[in-house]
Amino acid sequence: MGDVVFTRAGKVSAPPVPQGEVSLQAPPDLPRPTPRPLIQIVLPIVLVVAVVGMVVVMMRTGMMRNPMFLLFPVMMAVSAVGMLAGTLGGGGKTAETDELRKDYLRYLGQTRDTVRGTAAAQRAAALWRHPDPVELPAMVGTARMWERDDDDPDDLTLRVGPGRQSLATPLRVPDTGPVDDLEPVSVVSMRRFVRVHSVVDDLPVALELRAFAALSLDGEVATVRSAVRAMLAGLVLSHGPGRVRVAVAASEGEARRAWEWLKWLPHHEHPVYTDGGGRVRLTEFSLAGVESMLGSEIAERPTFSPSAVQVPGRAHLVLVVDGVGVTGAERILAEDGLDGVTVIEVSGSRAGQLRDLALRRGLCLQVDDDGVARIGTDSGDEDIARVDAMSLPEAERLAMALSRYRPADTVTHADGSTTTRRAPGLPDLLGIGVATLVDPAVAWRRRGERDRLRVPVGVSPDGAPVELDLKEAAHGGMGPHGLCIGATGSGKSEFLRTLVLGLVATHDPDALNLVLVDFKGGATFLGLEPLAHVAAVITNLQAEITMVDRMRDALEGELTRRQEMLRAAGNYANVGEYEAARARGAALDPLPALVIVVDEFTELLSSKPEFAELFLTIGRLGRSLHIHLLLASQRLEEGRLRGLDSHLSYRIALKTFSATESRTVLGVTDAYHLPATPGAGYLKVDAGDPVRFDAAYVSGPYRQDRRLDGSSVATPAARATVRPFTSWYMPVPAPVLPPVDDVALAPPTPADDDSASLLDVLVGRLTGHGRPAHEVWLPPLGEGAPLDVAVGAEPTGAGQAGPGGGPTALRFPLAVVDLPFEQRRATWSVDLSGADGNVAVVGGTRAGKSTTLCTLVLSAAATSEPDRLSVYIVDLGGGLLRSVAPLPHVGGVAQRGDEERIRRTVAEVDAERRRRETAFRESNVTSVEQARRRTVDRDGRPVAEFPDVLLVVDGWQALRTEHEDLEQVVLGLAADGLSYGIHVVLSAARWADLRPALRDALGTRVELRLGDPTDSMIDRRAAMGVPVAPGRGLTRDREHMLVYQPRLDGHIDPGGIADATADAARHLAARWRGRVGDVGAAPVRMLPEVLPYEQVASLARPGPDGGRTRLPLGLDESDLTVAYADLEADPLMLVFGDSECGKTSVLRSLARGLVAGNDPAHAKLIVADYRRSMLGEFDDTHLAGYAATESAFVPMVEHLERILDERMPGPDVTPEELRSRSWWSGPRITLLVDDLDLVITGAGNPLQPLARFLPHARDIGLSVILARRSAGASRTMYDPFVSRIRDLGGAGLIMSGSREEGPLLGGVRPGPLPAGRGRFVTRDGGARLVQTALAKPGPTA
Repeated sequence: MGDVVFTRAGKVSAPPVPQGEVSLQAPPDLPRPTPRPLIQIVLPIVLVVAVVGMVVVMMRTGMMRNPMFLLFPVMMAVSAVGMLAGTLGGGGKTAETDELRKDYLRYLGQTRDTVRGTAAAQRAAALWRHPDPVELPAMVGTARMWERDDDDPDDLTLRVGPGRQSLATPLRVPDTGPVDDLEPVSVVSMRRFVRVHSVVDDLPVALELRAFAALSLDGEVATVRSAVRAMLAGLVLSHGPGRVRVAVAASEGEARRAWEWLKWLPHHEHPVYTDGGGRVRLTEFSLAGVESMLGSEIAERPTFSPSAVQVPGRAHLVLVVDGVGVTGAERILAEDGLDGVTVIEVSGSRAGQLRDLALRRGLCLQVDDDGVARIGTDSGDEDIARVDAMSLPEAERLAMALSRYRPADTVTHADGSTTTRRAPGLPDLLGIGVATLVDPAVAWRRRGERDRLRVPVGVSPDGAPVELDLKEAAHGGMGPHGLCIGATGSGKSEFLRTLVLGLVATHDPDALNLVLVDFKGGATFLGLEPLAHVAAVITNLQAEITMVDRMRDALEGELTRRQEMLRAAGNYANVGEYEAARARGAALDPLPALVIVVDEFTELLSSKPEFAELFLTIGRLGRSLHIHLLLASQRLEEGRLRGLDSHLSYRIALKTFSATESRTVLGVTDAYHLPATPGAGYLKVDAGDPVRFDAAYVSGPYRQDRRLDGSSVATPAARATVRPFTSWYMPVPAPVLPPVDDVALAPPTPADDDSASLLDVLVGRLTGHGRPAHEVWLPPLGEGAPLDVAVGAEPTGAGQAGPGGGPTALRFPLAVVDLPFEQRRATWSVDLSGADGNVAVVGGTRAGKSTTLCTLVLSAAATSEPDRLSVYIVDLGGGLLRSVAPLPHVGGVAQRGDEERIRRTVAEVDAERRRRETAFRESNVTSVEQARRRTVDRDGRPVAEFPDVLLVVDGWQALRTEHEDLEQVVLGLAADGLSYGIHVVLSAARWADLRPALRDALGTRVELRLGDPTDSMIDRRAAMGVPVAPGRGLTRDREHMLVYQPRLDGHIDPGGIADATADAARHLAARWRGRVGDVGAAPVRMLPEVLPYEQVASLARPGPDGGRTRLPLGLDESDLTVAYADLEADPLMLVFGDSECGKTSVLRSLARGLVAGNDPAHAKLIVADYRRSMLGEFDDTHLAGYAATESAFVPMVEHLERILDERMPGPDVTPEELRSRSWWSGPRITLLVDDLDLVITGAGNPLQPLARFLPHARDIGLSVILARRSAGASRTMYDPFVSRIRDLGGAGLIMSGSREEGPLLGGVRPGPLPAGRGRFVTRDGGARLVQTALAKPGPTA
């Protein structure tokens, strides 16, 4: 059966739909009751009273004995009864009401006949527009087939089934008075009439496809499939293949067989592809497969919008999804639907996300087993229709009947391929022949001056080619600069692609380079990147507005580069002279013309108005530098060009949004009246008349008489065989070819895939040929680069090669710097050898501060030998710096929570500074450079005597907050450390976190992305443009940089930096160990957790005079030397601490020191020990008194008071005796009080009598050592005796306690500390952390 070209005759008029409305009459009112006269009410009563009175009179007078006298009262009683009955009777009003009711019911009957006629006419009109599926086969081939187009009011409507609809002429209920005043039977009849006749049952219910992105039908699978078949049958019968296209994504099995009938429909055929069965059927295994098959069909469709303007000539796609799942990456789901696409999800599909799409942007129907379709509303489920049903054989018969028809503008060939009349393609206009056979060597033949930069872009209405010449007018061209304006859908992007493709197909890269800029997206120039002509493709600037400044720098740099090239080559005036000299044989590199195409330039200028200055610069210098500018946009606002219009010599106007824009571009409004056909436009040059043209189309699928499997239509076909015709792909039978001895296989081209466009084919043929263009635009920094690209994967020690062969340069690569103006990238290194030896890394949260410090340490370790660099790290950040611990350069890594190691790390570096101060002075070292050259012999090899030391602090604000006393230490290191080769490297979240004195000492400043760009110390405006990415920042020259990733494996993976850094550290450690042995930084020495008193007992030996007052207390944290309690300089001492923290042990060790270092003639002890923890510790030779209770202690205090009174200097003491303290004799008395909180009670302080002797303690040989719990110590400080000791500057040992007690001595607050650890506060030494000696209980030897 051959195809039938269906030409639709005149459209058959549909039955009219009744219009207007029916206004019902109001029900009749009840007759109103009239008030009765008073006489009618009173007269019967009077008569009754009269009768009663008469009867009474007659009975009294005896008249009742005569029967005749009874006649009068009886007559009067009858009259009264008659009057009363007439008064109460209402028979006339009831009859009137009955007549009104009959009239109104008769009116309703007449209106019912009218409404039934209206409903019948409405039903006929509805069934005409949406016929029953049973009637569809009879309409095939008639004038009713494919009758709907874009202008039809029922276009893209889909019948669901019969249902209840409102009457075409609504029934309007009249306004009435109160219901109680209306005749009740009439009111009920009117209500029933309105309820019954205001809706019409079994009318076709239809949905408009344009209003829904997705329809989801849920119910029994067979019922739903039958309903969808009926829907599609009515849709394809009333709409032609050019208006509706049906595609299916179905799984194998029952779902596939349920939609096999669609294979016969012309609506189900691909518009281009063919296979062994003719046109490829639009059936796939997944929704993504359907999208891929229809790639060009839906690629340019915008996001779904119910109010979107319909695109003329574009088919509406209906995608049926049955039994397949979706991934969510499909464009239909990713963009919440597409314009002109409706997805019908059939019950049983696994595509749950389609159900969500239908809930958001479509409609969900619940189909019951009886075929009733319901939708969910706020008030519950609502029935809308009883879905139609169509069996699979009925649907297949209908589809087969439609299969022989084709639209009038389509021709189907014997092999199934189709052709339509078309305008000449770009290859025809360019004269390059078949696109798949283009030879760049031939197409790029040297062109004459006239044809240089001249390309055809389309044809005029009479078919003549329309050419665009980009050369300047002095060389016979239209340029050098131009403007292109076109509204949405006008084909502006396609025109730009056509122009670019025409230029690259006819000019080699030595003659032409391109810079392609798309401000809003990237689809305009997609696929052109592989060409050697392309110097830059810059897209999606709207999403990354900071890239606009980078692009401006790159273009300005290109202007400068070309000028410098002309000057360096011989001071040529312009590129024309340069190329002429090159043609004469001068040894010069090509300097091709540069065409800059900027799409959506008005949006660019709206975001960056200052960019207009660059366009003006290009407009002025472009002629001499052979730089051509083409600006394109959808709109052109008044004043937006800002003086550019004088440089734009040619104008291209496609269809514009308004007549004003057309007049602005062309001087006339013709562009506004262009047909809505993509590519139609005008070309205007200077004062000439606009030239009408239709642009060539290069983005559509390229067809070279090939089937989907790649076989040529012209190839001899195989012998015909009978095969089942299915909806799936059918391979083409292999052709029978004559034997060939040697077959030359042509290289594959993009044309081998029918999805490839003409642009893809030509780009594929031209890619890889010609000299690559100079890169004007380097890609953005992106994720960065590993450190090994700058320092290598193996340690080199290169950082130690200073100028003139010196020992060190301390230059460490840290980051890659983006230099768009210079069109290159460079490595940024930090130089720590001079005044900038201290480093500050400042950045906001997650800006990459810890990564930067890791990179710096790793870079230093890779370029410096372990004996010349030592690194000590305090990591108060996220712990990333722990990964560099294996390096031999790293002496220690202290992390948050390990307060002791943090303090020791800082103290170790500070001790090294003090040691170097002394060593420099003693060795007469005058500079750090001289110190770096000094070496000492260690294990037979020279090593640096004074290696550079880096103190790295990650989290400066945390250090200030958690370790307040270390701030001044680090500040001192930053201020004075560079003179001794000690460097401070720290990180902070804000510059404001660094005090001015510290900030001034940090010469090398690494500024990453800041939380508040206004906090920048480099450039606030530039800081606002730093991308939100780890490691991105600014250099001192305001250039963007990206810190190298601290890894040496050559990979880029932000998620695995910690592991890669640890691997790199272990790798460097192994390599350095193999080269220099076990040389490395000195480890951080730690305070011991327990210091037995026996280790320091020998330091308490007696002096030459047999006495000792300087007693060993423990180890000082700062330099791990012995800390002494000097009772001669500080005879008063307070010890505070929690229980079990070592207070008694301190008293015991001091007492033992006194006993061991003094004979009984020089020292005596008085001990107040209420808890008896030191009972039996001392022999009687040194013990003057031991009190375990208050009753025993008070007499001792009184006795001591008398002794001290005797020692007080009298008036006869000479000055010499005062100086030598020789006016008294006897031992020094040391008063030890443990648990002072038990001694001082509410009754008073037994020690108070001794308060007056405290100022004279040194002179009279008195020492007082008090120990107390830290809980409540702040209150104890107000005790007069204790307060007196504090006022006199007594020493103190503050051990573990609560910070809530506040400052106790010297501004030191107690805090959590290990047992035996405390802060020793003295007047001359300040506050020092010491580990006190542990003196275990036992008698003193």
